[in-house]
Amino acid sequence: MPIAPGYRVNKESREIRFVAGSAPAINVQASYSLQNTGNSELSFIDLTLPTRAGYGLTDLHAELDGRDTELSQLPEELRVDFPDAMRIGFSSPWKMSAKYDLTLEYSFRSPSEPGSGITLSDSAFHLGSRGVFIALNPPKHLLAPYPKRPNQMYYSVIVPQGLRVLARGTPAGRKRTGADIEYRYRLMSSDLAAFVVAGQYTETAPLGDSGPIFWTFEPASIDAGTARSLLQSWNTLQTEFGSLDKNIHVPHIVEVPNLPEHISGEQGVAAIAFPGGALVSSSSLAAGVQSEEFIEAVSHALAHNWFGDEMYPIPTASLVLGEGLPEYAMIAIDEARGGQAARQQRVKRYLLAYDNAVRQGQEETLAVSRLSDPPAQRRIALAKAPLFFAALEDECGSQAMQSALKEVVTLLRGEQVGYPAIRAALEEKSGKNLAATFRLWLNEKGIPEDFRERYEGKQGG
Repeated sequence: MPIAPGYRVNKESREIRFVAGSAPAINVQASYSLQNTGNSELSFIDLTLPTRAGYGLTDLHAELDGRDTELSQLPEELRVDFPDAMRIGFSSPWKMSAKYDLTLEYSFRSPSEPGSGITLSDSAFHLGSRGVFIALNPPKHLLAPYPKRPNQMYYSVIVPQGLRVLARGTPAGRKRTGADIEYRYRLMSSDLAAFVVAGQYTETAPLGDSGPIFWTFEPASIDAGTARSLLQSWNTLQTEFGSLDKNIHVPHIVEVPNLPEHISGEQGVAAIAFPGGALVSSSSLAAGVQSEEFIEAVSHALAHNWFGDEMYPIPTASLVLGEGLPEYAMIAIDEARGGQAARQQRVKRYLLAYDNAVRQGQEETLAVSRLSDPPAQRRIALAKAPLFFAALEDECGSQAMQSALKEVVTLLRGEQVGYPAIRAALEEKSGKNLAATFRLWLNEKGIPEDFRERYEGKQGG
């Protein structure tokens, strides 16, 4: 028997259509078959929308059982906590066990403040896997279940002929419709959310089908050494933190004309993650893919596949877990390439970056640091966060650290993760109580002296 209000998604499908040209757009149509499975009638359901500034959301339209229905603002007292939500009201209460067919149509055009979830140009686009599509919200009740996807769903990506498409799920066929081609994919309930990368690309595979694949707008000469370095990064990430989606075998490195900064004010090569690969800006490719800066930026972006897509941090830990863990992954990549000496040098680089940053800004503790902090303050935390994980590895041992993070990524796949989950996994694998270490690094300023001496010697700092 149901113990709270709620509803279920019996069937779901989605169509994503790319309109190329001087005024590019992404048109989305989502269809749901819903059933009230809770213990009471419902007067409305709420939806979370992609941010209008971040995605250029427009042309929003909804239908219930084939009839137009109004989308209204939430009550004023709820808008502070749910600024991107809207409400669909029912003309008469939605009775228990009754069904509704819901259709949502909307478009993305010219985002005014694009983030890492979308890129859109005249001949290419990408949609990330989180926060991109409208989400159905459960009723406002403590025990109300979240309306999850059905056991399987199909979605289509429709693009002009000649475009390459990469998307989440198992390919389920394609067909030509006029000047367009429709690619169909099947998503199981165990799969993570859909993503799409598509464009008028030329493919280059310097190492063949077993190495990284580059999608560029013009034929490119990709250095084989760069491809080998990126493949080594990818293999290290899979060894250390577990394999990704069964349909993702090698990483794709995809060019986009104008790439938003991963972090506001970021300098150097622009690269952001998408599931199974990294997007890089045209200017970064033009500057040379053989540079160590390019390899490092793309490797860091690939690490976000594990710490950002497979599992993602709670908002209050977005800096430490969301950025510190990918940077800690760079320590593991360096060690795989050059042994303990390379690991030591990477940690010393972070220490130097921290020391330089504290001369320019006021430090806050990691526990309260956010990506929205002022740049000078944020740089301190970004340098210190990977050192926190290096300290945990020093205390627990590399094997326990690797095993714990792999377990978190695997067991909490697709879920939000906070410090308790990381600590619990590390304590279980190492047999140690890490309360003091977490408290010291998260709640105190500065770098512990014993850690600094371990990597710099007594004269360090």
